[in-house]
Amino acid sequence: MRIHLRLFVAISSLLVACAHEAPPLRSQASAASPQKSAHVNGADLHYVERGSGLPMVFVHGSLGGLETFEGQAEAFSRRYRTITYSRRYHPPNWPPADDAEYAMAVHTADLEALIDALHAKPAIVVGTSYGAYTSLFLAVRHPELVRALILGEPPLLPWLQESEEGKKVLAAFRAGVLDPAAAAFARGDDEGGLRAFIDGVSGKAGAFDALPPALRAQFLPRAPEMRREMLTAFERYMPAISCAEVSGLRMPILLVEGERSPELFRIVIGQLARCAPSAQRATVPNAGHAMHRANARFYDDTVSRFLADHGL
Repeated sequence: MRIHLRLFVAISSLLVACAHEAPPLRSQASAASPQKSAHVNGADLHYVERGSGLPMVFVHGSLGGLETFEGQAEAFSRRYRTITYSRRYHPPNWPPADDAEYAMAVHTADLEALIDALHAKPAIVVGTSYGAYTSLFLAVRHPELVRALILGEPPLLPWLQESEEGKKVLAAFRAGVLDPAAAAFARGDDEGGLRAFIDGVSGKAGAFDALPPALRAQFLPRAPEMRREMLTAFERYMPAISCAEVSGLRMPILLVEGERSPELFRIVIGQLARCAPSAQRATVPNAGHAMHRANARFYDDTVSRFLADHGL
């Protein structure tokens, strides 16, 4: 059960690949905005800083890195000081050791320390997928660090167990996608795990093999961090956040979802909206889980209006 739930978070980048929504993965910054490195909590985290003004920190999801929010960081740098970074264990940072924990507490502590080290508090924090989960966890634990919060479909899987609808959706997804992918990863077949996963998500055998060879090849080096995700105890990987904790947040919150995203995300976003009734909610048309890439103009305009409405 733990492995099945854990694998779900990898959907973020793989859905993008299946739908051809993303450009090729890359970890190089532009010449005008070179990569830098910050030593926090015993790890060197690579980041790229652009522009000036209020700090705006972007937090990527599973299988992501510096490139995940590159378009947004460039666009918003005309008004804000944007910071993109690669979370611990993600390229070009060092890969995880065999006994490393992919724990929410670790990623949240890293984000907290990075914001402090770069003198970026309080920051506008923008997250997607597991990065949105991390951003929400930071806001709950350290609200003084977060000026505003933009959440793109955080995979709060524990919340799916709170409704019959959520349980049914998760069970169907496990049977059709997660079980075959988990079996491959468990036997050490990383490429087979990715193949089973993408084929299952697309509903079409051979979808993985139909991807451009260069794109397939670039996913494989990221397998070590995904393997650590699968092997970390679920309660450490996805610790509980209560509705009461979310209700207590006082910073402006924007909940963003993709029109074509899996049903699981619609359920979670709906639960978040009920727990934070003052939050704004937006649906990005013609987009799935990686809505910031699939329909970047709409996503960027929505975030811009949200920030302007709150005087930011």
